[in-house]
Amino acid sequence: MSDSIKHECGIVLLRLLKPLEYYLAKYGTAFYGTDKMYLLMEKQHNRGQDGAGLGCIKFDTPPGTRYMHRIRSNKTNPIQDIFAQLNDRVEEVYKENPDRLRDVNWLKSHIDLMGELFIGHLRYGTFGKNAIENTHPFLRENNWMSKNLMIAGNFNLTNVDELFQSLVNIGQHPNKTSDTVTILEKLGHFLDDENEDIYRKFKKEGFSKKEISPFIAAHLDIQNILTNSCKYWDGGYVVGGLLGHGDAFIMRDPAGIRPAFYYKDDEIIVATSERPVIQTAFNVPYEAIHEVKPGHALIIKKDGHFSQVECKKPTLKKACSFERIYFSRGTDAEIYQERKMLGRQLVPAILNTINHDLENTIFSYIPNTAIASYKGMVEGLHEFCDKVKKDRLMQLKGNFEAAEIDKILSLRPRIDQIAVKDAKLRTFITEDKKRDDLVTHVYDVTYGVVRENIDSLVVIDDSIVRGTTLKQSIIRMLDRLGPKKIVIVSSAPQIRYPDCYGIDMTKLSEFIAFRATIELLRETHQEHIINEVYRKCKESEALPGEEVVNHVREIYKPFRPENISAKIAQMLHPQEVNAEVEIVYQTIEDLHIACPGSKGDWYFTGEYPTPGGNKVANRSFINYIEGRNERAY
Repeated sequence: MSDSIKHECGIVLLRLLKPLEYYLAKYGTAFYGTDKMYLLMEKQHNRGQDGAGLGCIKFDTPPGTRYMHRIRSNKTNPIQDIFAQLNDRVEEVYKENPDRLRDVNWLKSHIDLMGELFIGHLRYGTFGKNAIENTHPFLRENNWMSKNLMIAGNFNLTNVDELFQSLVNIGQHPNKTSDTVTILEKLGHFLDDENEDIYRKFKKEGFSKKEISPFIAAHLDIQNILTNSCKYWDGGYVVGGLLGHGDAFIMRDPAGIRPAFYYKDDEIIVATSERPVIQTAFNVPYEAIHEVKPGHALIIKKDGHFSQVECKKPTLKKACSFERIYFSRGTDAEIYQERKMLGRQLVPAILNTINHDLENTIFSYIPNTAIASYKGMVEGLHEFCDKVKKDRLMQLKGNFEAAEIDKILSLRPRIDQIAVKDAKLRTFITEDKKRDDLVTHVYDVTYGVVRENIDSLVVIDDSIVRGTTLKQSIIRMLDRLGPKKIVIVSSAPQIRYPDCYGIDMTKLSEFIAFRATIELLRETHQEHIINEVYRKCKESEALPGEEVVNHVREIYKPFRPENISAKIAQMLHPQEVNAEVEIVYQTIEDLHIACPGSKGDWYFTGEYPTPGGNKVANRSFINYIEGRNERAY
């Protein structure tokens, strides 16, 4: 993707189902769990580079010893930093007494992250500073083992203020207004209640406090805790949690907005944000990995009992389509094919744009994540060429001449790597101003391929959000080659509405499609629509969430997508660029054909899966009109 946007985080939950001695005997290392956690986290590094955290629960430790541990990092390479700290300690042990690396009991007593239950997190800071205190996992500690809670998640809630007030109303005094704190304290509140209910039950039966503790751990109703906690959550979420005594869970939102997958065998239970990482880490087939059902939770009890239960009634599934277009790893079997289909679906529109002139057109892509859609586009172009060749051969009606046949068979798309990503600046540049200053140096071009003033260039990208990189860098760079025309193709439709479920797209003013539409309204003297939408959005602020509708959709109604695309092309055309510039976007209909299982398309259509989404869209428009450069939730 040429525009840099941050997005939802990644999580890993791993439960070892055998004693640690088992893994030492079978795999030759007592660090089987931490080794797998490193691999599972590293294979999801695409989901977060601002911070990482690893938490661990040790089973059956004696009183007076720590059984919950975590380590977090917000350094440049946080995953490596976390595991380097662990490895440094292991190296010390090896130098002092290498035999201890095979003594499981000694290791559990002396190595912090040596346990049976793990949770890992990778963070992209879509909101808030990248400080260590904002890095997961988060802890809620207590002297009662079954009241300790460690959570990590991939979530964004739209109604944090209301949820925060509900905590205040039950007597709590949270020190932050954030979805992380809200989720932690909601879960903690109902965890405390569940503990107290079980305590009172066994107390009446005459058991002592010491006797009751293990009863509480065995009888905790995790489903009840989760059901009560998420009752009023509005947003997209996957939340993983570990309890101090050894229970664990991972819960998904009822619309399935955020992704979660799991695998279980006799040795482990693992859940992640991405399916292929499980395939890679444990060498298991695609079919063995399952999707966590929307509105459900995987619950793993300390005794190893595993279940998937409903915690919130599932709604119409609206899995995030941006996962398929860009964010998830393209090594997933389904995602790879879907991305190729996105490119293939664009072929008719591309051919119309270049007047079917393949001879004088070069096809390429914006590196690197657009490669899959590019391959699909190329396959579609080859299919078109095959049809044309077949028709022309049939028109010969048996009057074959070698020269004519050679001419017909030579028809094929011209394919070259034109744009080259020259530096990975995003890995260490996080401030918008610095990134904008350097963005013109991210890409370079291949010289000597384009015939000046003859060839057109068709270049495909995953999506166009702000258009900043296109205007400041890519189009200028491509124009250096002297093409007659530059066609930028987006495998995603026009991004028109803010996201509020974990992607860093919250301000309408940043979207090139929105700005282009506002310009069109002004040019066509329809400013009254802007004023009317603003009035409706302001009035909607007083309504209950479930009654709010997305009034921003009215902004786009006067225009066809092609009108907006043409205006975008005009706005992204730098004055000094000589080539004609045209923008081609994916259609909503073809997006759904390519990604049939991910109907979450609110950033394109404004059809949000929760009431809070409509509220955020309206608030974002109000912020735009009132000149407020702030988040809408």
